[in-house]
Amino acid sequence: MKNKLINEIENAVGKKLAIPSDFDYLSDCVLKRNRAYVSRTTLMRLWGYISENVRPSRTTLDILSRFVGYSGWEEFVAKHDGSPANCEPPSIPVFGRRLSVGDDLLVGDIVRLLWQPERVCDVVYLGDLKFRVVASVNTRLREGDTFQMSVIVEGEPLYLDNLRQADRPPIAYVCGKISGVMFERV
Repeated sequence: MKNKLINEIENAVGKKLAIPSDFDYLSDCVLKRNRAYVSRTTLMRLWGYISENVRPSRTTLDILSRFVGYSGWEEFVAKHDGSPANCEPPSIPVFGRRLSVGDDLLVGDIVRLLWQPERVCDVVYLGDLKFRVVASVNTRLREGDTFQMSVIVEGEPLYLDNLRQADRPPIAYVCGKISGVMFERV
């Protein structure tokens, strides 16, 4: 059961935890999302990075279960009892800084989108949830491309709809699929 929890946590943060700085990162994420602290050392023990014959406390398991959207360890175990009806993990709340396009932008506002590795894209708001790319570095988006989006949540993937590039048919596109996007107004 512990390994299922580890897998869900790694899916939630978008990477396998393998080096000490990964556990620092997870500790910070848990603190921000749950307002509860789990030390790097405790996490390293749970992942088996530190070989000590210590079992995680119920409190630690509750905190980590809440991190991935359950009410606690008991609900996590109940949802993973092997029955097909319980295979779907719960939705995970998103706590990043957000920009609601319809409420927070005016026509002509420029937003800089940044994601890894070293991708930068400046877009101008055209109204009605529509944007045009005005500058792009290291991305597949090109100056003049247009798309629609309604919200940007920092640290989460950004979903673009109706992306139009030259004479190609419109498509959906995801920016920052692994590490999420950051944004700033220009």
